[in-house]
Amino acid sequence: MTTAYSITQSGLFEPFELQVARGQITWHENQFQFGVNQNVGTTFCTIWNGSTALYAYPAAATVFKISSSDANDASGGTGARTVLVNGLDADYNEISETVTLSGQTAVNTVNSYIRFHYMEVVTAGSGGTAAGTIYAGTGTVTAGVPATVYGVITIGYNASTSAMWTVPAGYTAYLTSATWTSSNTTANIGVTGGIFSRVYGGVFTIESTCKMLAGNSFDRHFDTAVAFLEKTDIEMRAASSTAGSAVTGEFHIIYIKNDAST
Repeated sequence: MTTAYSITQSGLFEPFELQVARGQITWHENQFQFGVNQNVGTTFCTIWNGSTALYAYPAAATVFKISSSDANDASGGTGARTVLVNGLDADYNEISETVTLSGQTAVNTVNSYIRFHYMEVVTAGSGGTAAGTIYAGTGTVTAGVPATVYGVITIGYNASTSAMWTVPAGYTAYLTSATWTSSNTTANIGVTGGIFSRVYGGVFTIESTCKMLAGNSFDRHFDTAVAFLEKTDIEMRAASSTAGSAVTGEFHIIYIKNDAST
């Protein structure tokens, strides 16, 4: 991939991407998404840690229930105490909030979300990490697990992992790179990876694909970044010739405000 450089105040040449990451380019934002699916089947499934099927998006903006599988993830507990929730509101604008946990008892978010982007542990007790699996979801919560799950923090991670993201309203996103990796080293197992997108009101279509033997990685850099309109859902998927492969996916995006004058 060709990298653009510009001269800094010190006279040094600095990559454009680094300037964006440092907040030096107005209305430009970085987004790095990554996820893992521990049990990829023989048909495409989304690369995230919440299920082994395709991700199901909220049909309308909804209040999320935040809960944990462990009672120690609570305001006075030894595990996670507060988590940051980030996503999009009904108009696809970026929103976030900090939620104080109450163990297996669900705590409602103040905001309503049409899309979940990520969660991360902000504060924790003496354990220094979440004691259980933390969920964002809807419906009946049983032993800390919502009936419908939209986001998951796996034990030991302190952050959710999902190779999917939705372009906020008023922005255009530019995909610059993507990587698939399979940790299954069993001979003759093949893994197919794909990047899929869905424009607002449309259906998911494939944008890029790769094939690799299990145990290998495939890294794709786009010489010309792939553009996605506002409100477009983007996700990485994988399928395995034999069910049971573990696959990770990650992608990098720069998204830019459509009208920098507002």
